[in-house]
Amino acid sequence: MSQSASGLQKALAAAFAKAEALGVAVNIAVVDGGGNLAAFLRMPGAFLASTDIAIDKAWTANSFGMSTAAFSQMLEGEVAPVREGLLRRPRVTVIPGGLPVRQDGQLIGGIGVSGASAAQDEEIAMCGLKALLES
Repeated sequence: MSQSASGLQKALAAAFAKAEALGVAVNIAVVDGGGNLAAFLRMPGAFLASTDIAIDKAWTANSFGMSTAAFSQMLEGEVAPVREGLLRRPRVTVIPGGLPVRQDGQLIGGIGVSGASAAQDEEIAMCGLKALLES
């Protein structure tokens, strides 16, 4: 299973449209099941630092098979060495806005959005995810 080019384009377009409707500029990243960047879009005016953060959100969601918000909640229950050790790893983030991509129950990637509020990033990522899964 993999993400098609047209599906990736639809995901970026849907997320872009949602961000525009919300009046925010964001970076949108999609990674494949191996954590490799499969698609990326930086809206004009989006924070430059949010470029890598969007990719990190997608990577983390794919790597752990859960949203970055859920990953953050999971880490709250862990002992400090586990929590701190994981968060010191490159690409790992607990910033909300990263969602895993599953197809037929199998993890095939992740989508991450960064540049707006945590709630807006998640909402935009969900729009992109829905478009990707419908393609």
